Amino acid sequence: MYTIGQVSEMFYLPISTLRYYDKEGLFPDMQRISGIRKFDDKEIEALRVIECLKKSGLEIKDIKQFMEWCSEGSSTYPQRRELFLRQKETVEKEIQRMEKVLDMIRFKCWYYEQAMKDGNEDRLHEMLPDRLPKEIQELYDHAHEV
Repeated sequence: MYTIGQVSEMFYLPISTLRYYDKEGLFPDMQRISGIRKFDDKEIEALRVIECLKKSGLEIKDIKQFMEWCSEGSSTYPQRRELFLRQKETVEKEIQRMEKVLDMIRFKCWYYEQAMKDGNEDRLHEMLPDRLPKEIQELYDHAHEV
């Protein structure tokens, strides 16, 4: 059993967030001893899923719906699976977007390293947009895809 303070530290979440989740019904079976919330392994795992869904862009109301489906049992497996399939697609799209961002950053790191070596950007301007070294060209092209 964990106190709310311990869980707050474990997940780097404010205590107020954990209280809010509890108030929203995201921990329906949480024990209270003398009015003090006690988190067991079930709530810890639920919190891992809640934080995963939250980080994937799901709103609290939708996370609450998911938790209600969990309480309803096996008849809601299809809805739960569908929710995770949608979030998987959302996260995959965000990863692709961030890979383009990372490639632009990688390209610019290389670019400014070269500019510092050369003392200017003249040679680099001559190489743009399609005469860069192969691996740098790939970064540049990916970062500039529409």
